[in-house]
Amino acid sequence: MMDDEGENEFVSEQVNEIVKGAITKTLGGSSYNKDRVSAWCTQIIDECLKELAKLNKPFKYVVTTVIMQKNGAPLHTGVALYWDTKTDGTACVQVGTDTMDCITTVMAAMI
Repeated sequence: MMDDEGENEFVSEQVNEIVKGAITKTLGGSSYNKDRVSAWCTQIIDECLKELAKLNKPFKYVVTTVIMQKNGAPLHTGVALYWDTKTDGTACVQVGTDTMDCITTVMAAMI
């Protein structure tokens, strides 16, 4: 049981574990398949939101995910946020397989 102080904080390590779990559960040992990318993205986002909701913390969450085939081209992402750094948070997780890269970002704004 966590103490009262900090129980409503955004804990990026906790969120990173949730995101990594969702990506691993969804992609597993799959190879890149352009016909499945949309479904994979939806599944990763849904799994993240489901697990984040179980934390029962006072946040609104925004989850994005990008899946790109590994073909030698670089992939750059960026995010700019204007919010209260004491209460709000963000986490970005990149997981790569032999054939694709997945980058999932979670943004949490306290309500």
